[in-house]
Amino acid sequence: MNVILTGATGTLGSKVLYELLTLKFDEIDHVYLYVRKKNQMSPEARIQNLLENEFAPAALRERGAEVAKKVKVITEDEFLKPDTFLAPTAVNYFIHSAGYVNLSTDPAQETEIFKENFEFTKGIFNAFAPCITKFIYVSTAFAIGDQGGMVYNDYAKTAKHRNYYETAKHASEQFLIAAGKERNLPIQILRPSVLGGNVLDTPSFFISKYMVFYLFAKFFYNTNSKDAIRITADDTAGLNIIPTDYAAKVIVKVFQTDIEQLNIVHSKETKLTNGIAKILETVGFTNFKLTSEPIHLLQEYESKLEQFYYETIGIHLEPYMTSKPSQWDTELLESILPIPKYDLEEYLVSTIEFAKTKNFRSERW
Repeated sequence: MNVILTGATGTLGSKVLYELLTLKFDEIDHVYLYVRKKNQMSPEARIQNLLENEFAPAALRERGAEVAKKVKVITEDEFLKPDTFLAPTAVNYFIHSAGYVNLSTDPAQETEIFKENFEFTKGIFNAFAPCITKFIYVSTAFAIGDQGGMVYNDYAKTAKHRNYYETAKHASEQFLIAAGKERNLPIQILRPSVLGGNVLDTPSFFISKYMVFYLFAKFFYNTNSKDAIRITADDTAGLNIIPTDYAAKVIVKVFQTDIEQLNIVHSKETKLTNGIAKILETVGFTNFKLTSEPIHLLQEYESKLEQFYYETIGIHLEPYMTSKPSQWDTELLESILPIPKYDLEEYLVSTIEFAKTKNFRSERW
């Protein structure tokens, strides 16, 4: 079989690639990777770096020449012409892991967010549908919106979305479900929650790119200000964090199955007020107060740091810090791969400690 993978240089996509080339090595004829040039690094150089760096599985690095024969980099010019490199009669799985994660609520950002998520997904599906056996879409667990309560795997109904990113991902899901039925092409939707560092693979707590709660930690880790700050957070809100290595292993285990929708989430949420306190303690920032007041709406800031926070990351993160508490139905997920057992708050601290050793700098690939 062949696998077409987007997002191979991303946080989750890179781990999916590693898992494909270790768990499914003998089954795969080729893995076709859509990769863009970045800065002065060519797509081919980026993938070579990804496969040979110290964080790649040792078994994969040892099979360098064999791996190189299986991995094919597809450039932007070639990508939307799949008939030039795929045989429609072959078994071709498309795993669409690429995504433009932008949590902005600024209307000026809406068009770009939809272009990079919804329009791109629609375009590649229409181009590849005649040549593929199945289309697997890696969405987000937060495409459900701020629903609260019990969350199941079927997202036919959603609550109010917190930003354009959630809306675009849900719109992509709905398009794919309808288009798949029209073309009689199987669609699978997989929804990881917020990604955190390794718990199963080494190095422990590694992640290649620091996003979401890491950005919160990085903001306070890098600030030189001693100003006091009030942080809006609801005492009942929680954040669902899933280790990236676990999420990748689940994706590789299920992409050939008949499962249509699956949330790849932790069975429990990390209580946000506790998590915020732990993060700030870990990065050495102590001059804060948690409040239920919507500070950014009041716009009555008590310090320059407070104003800067709410004019930058605070305005994007606050909708999650005030979300309704949720429970997640993980019965099906647990039957596929049991969720690792660990203390949620200790894990959060360890991931931030690891990020500090890297100075919150993402890997270059």
